[in-house]
Amino acid sequence: MPWTFEQRADVSAIRAKIDHPIVDVDAHMIEAEFAFPDFLKKVGGPEIAERFAKLRANRGDRNRGAFWGSPSGKYSIDRITVMLPRLYRQRLEEAGIDFGIVYTSLGLGAMWVRDAELRRAYHRALNLMYADMYRDVQDRLIPAAMIPTQTLEEAIDELEYAVGELGFKVITVAGERRRAHPEIEHLAPHLASYSQIVEPLMLEEPTAYDRFWQRCQELKVAVTSHSGAQGTQRHNSRANFVYNRLGSFGVGGEHFARSLFLAGVTRRFPDLTFGFLEGGVARICALYNDLFEFWEKRNPRALHENCNPAELDTELMARMAAEYGNDWLTSENIRTNPHNQFSRPTDTPAQLDDFAACGIAEEEDIKSLFVPNFYIGCEADDRMNACAFDTRLNHKGARLKAMFSSDIGHWDVVDMTGVVPSAYGLVRRGLITDDDFRDFMFTNAVEMHGRMNPNFFKGTAVEAEAEKVLARFREPKTTQAAE
Repeated sequence: MPWTFEQRADVSAIRAKIDHPIVDVDAHMIEAEFAFPDFLKKVGGPEIAERFAKLRANRGDRNRGAFWGSPSGKYSIDRITVMLPRLYRQRLEEAGIDFGIVYTSLGLGAMWVRDAELRRAYHRALNLMYADMYRDVQDRLIPAAMIPTQTLEEAIDELEYAVGELGFKVITVAGERRRAHPEIEHLAPHLASYSQIVEPLMLEEPTAYDRFWQRCQELKVAVTSHSGAQGTQRHNSRANFVYNRLGSFGVGGEHFARSLFLAGVTRRFPDLTFGFLEGGVARICALYNDLFEFWEKRNPRALHENCNPAELDTELMARMAAEYGNDWLTSENIRTNPHNQFSRPTDTPAQLDDFAACGIAEEEDIKSLFVPNFYIGCEADDRMNACAFDTRLNHKGARLKAMFSSDIGHWDVVDMTGVVPSAYGLVRRGLITDDDFRDFMFTNAVEMHGRMNPNFFKGTAVEAEAEKVLARFREPKTTQAAE
């Protein structure tokens, strides 16, 4: 085995110290690419499989993608582990993990395929393959279904199939749309592949995906997102993968969370939970705190009182220019040209309140519409995970809901036995407490999925402990009903 005695002892020592299971909300598989075309043919026939092969062959060099991105050498056992679910299940104990949710690798690019027919077939075939791969190990490992979200219709269609027919309990979506610029597509379609617009699923039309959120709620699935910013502007080097990858998933998660919040989705669907996976704790924490600071200065009352161009005291400005100006910053010039590019009387939009869709009336609303709904994935060795639990740092003393996400299967985890010790390093350094560690490694993951589906953990290795968490979570409602 590739691990050292010290690592084995470290995992064992950590497990001896804690009194709770460990749930990994974001491990990865490495798919057998040689088998995938067979599933594609089942969905769309040989022609779809040929189009997929051409797509993979024509990826080009526009963006430096991952290379040397899987464990090898003495860690080859980890590479084959994430290809074989039964071996993976057997080795979880070595890693100190009791239960894991496994996400795509091959499908990370499926979300951005512009050929609508191929994109939908790509997602459907992945889900068929995952259902087959993981059917015998679901007491300890379950896969996440891939849901395309380029259009509302395809999102609902695959959701119904994956959850309703194949029985998936976890879904992953793209938190944004990417498309060619419509003018380029119209005027020069041969150049369309060189242009890109990245836009939220909803904001211009805040309720655009409400039917999808409603159906997720009815089907009892949390909405998790695992899409990054790689391939978009500022993450698009042809030469350097690290440049492209740094912060990529955090940026993607923050973008999705920001659009959900400002579109009012958490107000309209207060019981629906959302997960933003891999590397996003610091960025979601920054978003949470930024919202308070923006609201303080840009709520409607503050804008009217402090920034309304119609209330500008031009005479005061002219007097100041007379005293402190120069030969061109004169009273007359200031009096006749008092406005600037950021503040003109004509720049009054129909909707002044950028917080209107989420209905913010006071600061406390930000906390109540953000903290209960949003769950944040991580990198196990990221010190910034501690930000989520720092009540001194976060407005209103909030503890945000960070979750242990291993990323087992990819280049940043060449040894799966090292992820739990890496996460526990936050406790050793005094950055989080033992109680924080429990929430990080177990409670928050149970909440995110168990709030949506009380039977999510039935039949799993963590069923009994998960039920204790969910029973406590249900207590306020029980008490309220009794009263």
